[in-house]
Amino acid sequence: MTEQQPHRDLDRRRSVVIAGHTGDVDHALAALKDSDPVVRELALGALHRLGVLRAEQLSELVSDADRNVRRRVAELAAHHPEVDLMPLLNDDDPIVVEVALWACGEHVTVTDEVLERIIALTTTDEDPLVREAGAAALGAIGDDRGLDAILAACTDKPAVRRRAVLALAPFEGDQVEAAIDAALTDRDWQVRQAAEDLRR
Repeated sequence: MTEQQPHRDLDRRRSVVIAGHTGDVDHALAALKDSDPVVRELALGALHRLGVLRAEQLSELVSDADRNVRRRVAELAAHHPEVDLMPLLNDDDPIVVEVALWACGEHVTVTDEVLERIIALTTTDEDPLVREAGAAALGAIGDDRGLDAILAACTDKPAVRRRAVLALAPFEGDQVEAAIDAALTDRDWQVRQAAEDLRR
């Protein structure tokens, strides 16, 4: 790398940010192909700001080599239900998976394949942040097939339990009531608070 390279990278990053504020769609589109992952990530944000970001562009970057680009794709996919989130739900990076789960919750309606993957992540993933995000997504989606996974998450680590209890809001039944009753006496005060909020 030459001494000038960092300055060139910085200039390209600045220019794509400016493009997002000045309506330069062509510049932002071209930046999606830049060799610098930061530029590609900024280009996605610029196109979103300009209101011209399309699902096809997001889909082309779901397998980007840079995890921050993939995370940004997952975040922006929340606004594009037509984007297939399965590649991101199967990502090797838990941060990417966590954001993809949040996007699924924003979509509300998901395919059976995606729902099954969310359930699996909520119940078996090693990362508690992923399990927590999975429980929240299942609560937002509100499909009865996800209830067992949410109930299982109610016995997980404290942070997961808090989100899981809140995720019970769309559901009814004896199992749900029993889980809320148990949460009311949980050793973690935030879990108890979440249960109290549901009771109100």
